Amino acid sequence: MPRLFRLLPLFLFFFACNRSERALPEAHNAARPSILLVTLDTTRVDAIGPGAKGVVTPAFNALVTTGRRYTQAYATAPQTLPSHTSMMTGTYPGGHGVHENARTLSGAQPLLAEKLREAGYRTAAFISGFPLVRRFGLARGFELYDDELPRGGNERGAKETTDRAVAWLARNGQAPLFLWVHYFDPHAPYEPPEPFRSRYANDPYRGEVAAMDEQLGRLIAAFRQRAGRDAAIVVVGDHGEGLGEHGEAQHGNLLYQGVMHVPFVVAGPGIAAGEVDTPISTRHVFDTILGWAGAGAQASVDDAPHEVVLGEAMIPFLQYGWQPQVMAVEGSKKAIHAGTIEVYDVLADPAETHDLAATADLSRDMRKVLLEYPIPSLKAPPSLTTLTGEERKRLASLGYIASEANPVIRKDAPRPRDMAPLFETLDKASGLFVAEHYREAIPLLEAIVARDPHNLMAVLRIAAAQSALGENAQALAAFHQAEALAPDSPDVRHYLALHYAKSGDWERATPMLERIVAETPDRMPALQALAEARERQKRFEEALQLRQQIAALSPPNPTELVHLGMLAMEVGRTDVAVQSFERARALQGGAFKHDLELGVLYLSAHRLEEARAALDRVPPSHPAHAMALFKRAQVSVLLGEADRAARIAAARAAADATTRPLIANERLFQ
Repeated sequence: MPRLFRLLPLFLFFFACNRSERALPEAHNAARPSILLVTLDTTRVDAIGPGAKGVVTPAFNALVTTGRRYTQAYATAPQTLPSHTSMMTGTYPGGHGVHENARTLSGAQPLLAEKLREAGYRTAAFISGFPLVRRFGLARGFELYDDELPRGGNERGAKETTDRAVAWLARNGQAPLFLWVHYFDPHAPYEPPEPFRSRYANDPYRGEVAAMDEQLGRLIAAFRQRAGRDAAIVVVGDHGEGLGEHGEAQHGNLLYQGVMHVPFVVAGPGIAAGEVDTPISTRHVFDTILGWAGAGAQASVDDAPHEVVLGEAMIPFLQYGWQPQVMAVEGSKKAIHAGTIEVYDVLADPAETHDLAATADLSRDMRKVLLEYPIPSLKAPPSLTTLTGEERKRLASLGYIASEANPVIRKDAPRPRDMAPLFETLDKASGLFVAEHYREAIPLLEAIVARDPHNLMAVLRIAAAQSALGENAQALAAFHQAEALAPDSPDVRHYLALHYAKSGDWERATPMLERIVAETPDRMPALQALAEARERQKRFEEALQLRQQIAALSPPNPTELVHLGMLAMEVGRTDVAVQSFERARALQGGAFKHDLELGVLYLSAHRLEEARAALDRVPPSHPAHAMALFKRAQVSVLLGEADRAARIAAARAAADATTRPLIANERLFQ
């Protein structure tokens, strides 16, 4: 395996030196146009446009006739979040640090929308897929970041997203505008709406593309009507889809053309219609748009035609410890470095069936960037530790593996292309495991380990699945196998500690959990288990602190918020308890069942009007309704209500063993 290079500063300097300092064409600087960026998720270059196979895309075709199409455009990574992050930062994943979905971009990284907003643009984004929701870091700089997906769903259809974007355009009349619209439709599972479902019954993937194209036409028409002659438009794919080529059904694992070669068209002021066949990276979306805005761009698509274009696919490395993969494209040559180097002539051989490595003469620049591309470090804590269980399920349902274990690195690590027969099994096993179908997942995980004995994630999942099924002896045997693979792995300790907690062995679990949380304070399952341990020990102040950490790290969860509120009441933290119950009620609406507790807390804080409203919401069917009547009578007296005597009488009439002595001794009722 290639050594893990720690050359990020050199890498960034190298690519900065390859950015052209040439000024933008005068036509670009003459005005500040409104700008539309449309990103097409999972869209192959041969599935859209005039040369598309098996599908008709009139809206995209029409844009091509008025714009400039880059026929050799390449994504920076075959996954949604890393690829979009490159477009929004102008850097490769080796520069911005987001190598896979479900990582979070550093807040120190400047984003396109931030720069445009500083330049006076109105900014809005309409997101259609879970991998780009705001928690992953791309929302900065947008006045509106509409990532509202259907409840429990992972994506929003192109029609609804377009409806929302068009409505926003109608409400915003002040130029200039920057509008980003993301369409997720061609992503698996392929379920196009009618009439495209029937029209493309034998190819639902292309049916999804055709349906998306229809909405693209609506969007472009609305934007041009709003922006007029100064409309500037970029339409670009974030990555493609394997569709079985090179053994990859979907995307994320390999670097072949089906997943890396993407559609890319720009149209606007100073853009002459035509085609450019020079390789270009989609990361230049960043500088191209800044150039239109007059915001100091240095490497627009016009200014960077002769670079070596790079890409990476790090998921097999980050998840399983297989060889990291880096791609370089120059002219018609494409090289993939993954332990060994493959070389293809992508113009003469677009299917990449003939490896020319034995005879190809790569340029010095091409070899340099292949060898010096920074491989992500595995020393940092895993990136997915703050995901909730529901979020892991959502990722798994999209085919994204949500591992929490750093892999075992070995010199003889396999090349991902050689492991392609395992991709389908890995995806199925991950989906079943995250969905908690453990009995069905175990045979698949065992098949993975038989083929790849050093796959730590698979071994740990076998152990965790057997633990969940109560098969403790088998689980411990699997944990010992994992310890043998990675003796110093914090991930193995983490899973083992959770096993002991689940089986009730808190004496073993607690010290392990304490160490894990001290080392990696954002490991959600460990935090939750240690909080439970502290509650069992009646160390409620510490448990409260842990529950507050959990609430800060994860999206609002009503169940967790109610638990936090009850715990805060236990230790007399009225402020924390009120805030927690209020947030839970805001999320649950009429389903909220803790108005009694909230009313008592408001009364304790002497927030009498709010206490009255909360206690009035407690239904007669509540098991502690007698307490609610007692507390409501207290509030009535303190507020001087006209019916306070009747409320005291009602509390006495409904009194139970708990409230009867309280009523008898209540001085307010004397």
